[in-house]
Amino acid sequence: MNYCKYFQAQINPHECWFFVAAIRSYEHLAFDRTFDKATSTFEFLVPENHTKPFIDLMNYFAKKGIVTNFKHDTNRFSEV
Repeated sequence: MNYCKYFQAQINPHECWFFVAAIRSYEHLAFDRTFDKATSTFEFLVPENHTKPFIDLMNYFAKKGIVTNFKHDTNRFSEV
């Protein structure tokens, strides 16, 4: 059983500090961490019941040019 959805996105390197602060200001919205520092790619584990608000927020950041290549992927932690 999966409890979290897995997402990845690239974050504008000049906006990472703002992006991380914004994501973390929403309690329990998502767990974020850097996946690849060279490409400024982050990964997110999002509780199933927070998927819609998370996607809405990421789409907002995409419109502002802060987020690119936002995608849902297979939860690479589900088999651990």
